[in-house]
Amino acid sequence: MHTCLWMAMVFAMPVDEGAIPRPEHPRPDLQREAWLNLNGPWDFAETDDSADESFLTREEWPDKIIVPFCRESKLSGLQRKGFVKHVWYRRTLAIPKEWTGKRVLLHIGACDWRTTAWLDGVLLGEHTGGNVPITWELKDVQPGATHTLVIRAFDDTRSGLQQLGKQSDREDSYGIFYTRTTGIWQTVWLEAVGTSFIRDFSVAGDPAAGVVTCTTNVDGPLTGLDLRIDVFAGTEKVGSSTRAVRSLATVQPIELTTKHAWSPDDPFLYTAKLSLLAKDSVRDEVATYFGLRSIDIRGRQFLINGKPVYQRLVLDQGFYPDGVWTAPTDDALRRDIELSKAAGFNGARLHQKIFEPRFHYWADKLGYLTWGETPSFGANYEKAEVALPVVHEAVEFIRRDRNHPSIIGWCPFNETPPQAGPLQNVVYEMVKTLDPTRPVIETSGWVKSHPDPDVDCRHDYTQDGAALGANWASIGDAAQYPPQYGIADIDRPFFLSEFGGIGWIPEGKQGWGYGQSPKTLDEWYARYDGQLKAVTENRFMFGYCYTQLTDVEQECNGIYYYDRSPKFDMARVRSSSARPAAYESSPPRFEAPARVQWRTLVRAAVDPGEPTDWRYTTETPKTEASSSTAPDWSQADFDDSAWTAGRGGFGSKAGWESRIRTAWATPDIRLRAVFDFDRPTFGRAVVMMHYDNATEVFVNGVELLGLTGWNDTYAAFDVTEKLRAALRSGRNVIAVHTHQDTGGQFIDLALLTSGALLEP
Repeated sequence: MHTCLWMAMVFAMPVDEGAIPRPEHPRPDLQREAWLNLNGPWDFAETDDSADESFLTREEWPDKIIVPFCRESKLSGLQRKGFVKHVWYRRTLAIPKEWTGKRVLLHIGACDWRTTAWLDGVLLGEHTGGNVPITWELKDVQPGATHTLVIRAFDDTRSGLQQLGKQSDREDSYGIFYTRTTGIWQTVWLEAVGTSFIRDFSVAGDPAAGVVTCTTNVDGPLTGLDLRIDVFAGTEKVGSSTRAVRSLATVQPIELTTKHAWSPDDPFLYTAKLSLLAKDSVRDEVATYFGLRSIDIRGRQFLINGKPVYQRLVLDQGFYPDGVWTAPTDDALRRDIELSKAAGFNGARLHQKIFEPRFHYWADKLGYLTWGETPSFGANYEKAEVALPVVHEAVEFIRRDRNHPSIIGWCPFNETPPQAGPLQNVVYEMVKTLDPTRPVIETSGWVKSHPDPDVDCRHDYTQDGAALGANWASIGDAAQYPPQYGIADIDRPFFLSEFGGIGWIPEGKQGWGYGQSPKTLDEWYARYDGQLKAVTENRFMFGYCYTQLTDVEQECNGIYYYDRSPKFDMARVRSSSARPAAYESSPPRFEAPARVQWRTLVRAAVDPGEPTDWRYTTETPKTEASSSTAPDWSQADFDDSAWTAGRGGFGSKAGWESRIRTAWATPDIRLRAVFDFDRPTFGRAVVMMHYDNATEVFVNGVELLGLTGWNDTYAAFDVTEKLRAALRSGRNVIAVHTHQDTGGQFIDLALLTSGALLEP
């Protein structure tokens, strides 16, 4: 009977916890019976004076705050959003008498950013980093006595020293940055442990073999200790191991009599009890759970339990209207996952934030795939003093969360600048060492730095579905293309880790989404379905990540409103999100593609040698504006002698100055160039093009491409059959029209045919 009650404790929800906010145990994966939740009202003060430590001795404090909610949140009782550098917390502690003879640990789930604590005026310690757990031992405490705990947090979001994630570095939110979090933002609790206790453990399961290996670290004297691990499937004990503790790390493989893999469709969890024994007495006991789940990388395939499971991910920022970074309730964490699944997603990128353990607990229970990420925005990576806190947080992040089966990969950085490269490479290797069981991406999007990452990914907010699909149609054979175009030689698993972001802004609200927001709901559904169709039809993508789950403050591109109410008909959304994927039915082969020799007919600015000479105009050609029977401007025999001569690329796009040979800043540009081709047959043909915005490409008046939207790098567009119909032996004319709406503008392209020519 006792065993059944103990196993139920791991998954039990509290029944009556009074008025304590967030009363549930914060670590279901590392839970002891003897613990005390310290959430609720605390004395509170704030100051910008770094030398002011008067709050260590003051009797009267100016404010009260509700922990674990930050001062900026409504749920804290303060809702103060102005800048402040120091926040102070105070409360009294009464150590339970039943804890006599125990060591007492103080845990702070997370506190942003540099945290210092005192007990009865005596320094406990200092911790730097705003997103990972803090633990200090309370020494010389007397069970039954009352003690005073004071915590101070220093947080300067404008210093460049801190990783902020999506926290605004201005007074107000703007763009992609939202309300800040200052100070304590996760549960604070006390825990009683033995004189020797289980400090940490990692679990690695092998579903094929039915074996789980547990590596346990013990704090305190080790002499005469045994570690017993009992594993249960439901109420049945399915494995057990007892081993003498002879070093800080005790490794125990356990054969399971019942093999049951964890998967999104069947999220089966084992429970386990770790008992530290001394002469048959229990020094310490921890309840936990785990799932048997394997991940394998084979060529371009990302396999879960040996199968190509398609990852339909959504970007989750983890912000709440009333709690900011802190969910108002445990049910709210679960509800976010349920909302995501209702929209057709089976997982999420947990974006620019280290989510709290209770979220991962629900992901484990509900079969929800996640990628773990740190809040990498905000730090100035040119400052040497940034590195150590980043490394420390990454270590603690992986150690805290590596036992969750729902986490299937790590992504320590996101959209980082070039100067972050050395640090993110170090963190990549460190994460791989701490957890060799999962793939790691050094950074999502933007500047890639690691020479050999496990997985590759990109961001693309092209709004037109056909254009989005065309941008990535070449990844299956990208290795065949010349290197100067910068098309990644993707010989490993690949997914589009950010796309979409289609805006739908509530009436009367100021907000934004990517691209021009649709004018009608039907237009929104059509654009969404077109984008999802484009990514799911690409068999070389093992998944996608749509931006985003909910609106967040001024960013109005969520599937749900910020308050989690639905914006759309979820049945229609789900039919697009969950549509069958080519990767599931026809995953890419393990081997890399063969390389191809290309012949360049029209050169781009990045090609060796001089770019192609173009004739161009920014005015509408007269033949288009009249009823003249003269040849259209795209035809081979059109007279372009009055047009201006120039070289590609054309534009005025920031960041692409080195590629711009001819300035262009008007709404439209038309280009024409002559090239010779001595054979009318060939194997394949592609237009290699960076366009911003909508572009049409013709050869001898035959349209090869008609693209809306834009892209942000060179991409290969297959035009084999259309070029075969248009090309002539001898003189040919390529004609291009690009229309600019808003933002940067640029057009440059090359025309290539494969060297594997077909005989006439």
